[in-house]
Amino acid sequence: MNSVLYPVCAVVALLALLYKLRVLPTDRSATQLALTGNFLLLFVTYTVSTPAVWVATSKAAGIVNFSGLLTQSCVVLMSACQQLVLLHLTHERAVAWRKAVPRLIGLALALGTMVALFSAATIQREAPNDFALSKAQYYPAYITVYLLAYTANQIDVGILGWRYAKIASAPWLRRGLLLIALTLPFALVYSGCRAADVVAGQFGTNGRAWEPVAQVAVTIATITKIVGWTLPDWGRHLTTLWEGVRDRLVLRELARFHRRVTALVPEPVIPLDPHADLRTRLYRTVVEIRDAQWALRTWMDPAVADAARRRAEAAGLAADDVAAAVEAAQLRAAIEAKAADLRPAAHTTTPRVAEPEDLVAELAFQRKLARAFAGSPVVTAALADAAGDGGRTTTPLRTEENA
Repeated sequence: MNSVLYPVCAVVALLALLYKLRVLPTDRSATQLALTGNFLLLFVTYTVSTPAVWVATSKAAGIVNFSGLLTQSCVVLMSACQQLVLLHLTHERAVAWRKAVPRLIGLALALGTMVALFSAATIQREAPNDFALSKAQYYPAYITVYLLAYTANQIDVGILGWRYAKIASAPWLRRGLLLIALTLPFALVYSGCRAADVVAGQFGTNGRAWEPVAQVAVTIATITKIVGWTLPDWGRHLTTLWEGVRDRLVLRELARFHRRVTALVPEPVIPLDPHADLRTRLYRTVVEIRDAQWALRTWMDPAVADAARRRAEAAGLAADDVAAAVEAAQLRAAIEAKAADLRPAAHTTTPRVAEPEDLVAELAFQRKLARAFAGSPVVTAALADAAGDGGRTTTPLRTEENA
């Protein structure tokens, strides 16, 4: 299975490394350097772990299973890089280094112990597919030291990622750190499988039965971590993409509403350059809908607004939905009145009920307004109430001919 999963991890790590290298010319901070080192070591780890490369690397070094020591040493060094990244994200430079020193010393001791224990090994065959199993069975001390270093780091990284995600100001940084923290269960599954290898080895057996679980778990943890580490860089492009898709959907939704409310009052509509960008078109649509509301104000009967408010509040609608229902009812009644040339004896003082604070809030409200206008049963019932109560006292439209 590692002949399939590990090359995939290597490719993903290489892509992350190349993506991160573009930042180094302008940003050589400890965070960026450590991240670059992390991806480089990750790429080496999974490339060498591919069976064909494993054998070739050991043969080139002239040491049996040298690839195993190399890859697991890279994992320990990656641990150091990850600690540096999170500590520098969480603390000032001086504090980060002070907190990093004990961790780095611990990892250095673990690495030195691993090298010493590996040197005492006497396995005479290459084990590209079951190196960890062989080490667990015949040299449990080596794999135990490696597991302690790996597991302690994963727990520390998971905790630091979770803590900082709660206070991170940038949304995509927060999401990336959460992803990193959420890889901890998969890392612990991998550690658990390797610990079970050690136990099984003491009883003259091995952990081949759960080896696929270990490989799948570490693959999921690795790829998810890569996504988490890089998400703050490219996540903003997802935001831009989503905003473009959302704006197109909103514009399409509001365009139908815009045509209805400006059909009888075309004055607010200003022809746009065919090449106008999406945000400009959306902004103009929003403004022209509001201008059309004001143009129709003199056709709006206050009785309609009262009936709509009673119906909406009786239905238990939220404040914004009540406002949307009232405005929609007034608009529908005004359009009908203007089409019939029947002006109410008294008109409402303002066509607006809601006053959104910014464009985002205005867009959200106008979507509610468009939906209420198109088919809200509350609006339909309110219009029927106003008509049934005789509340719409109208006068014929004055024209130059009958003035």
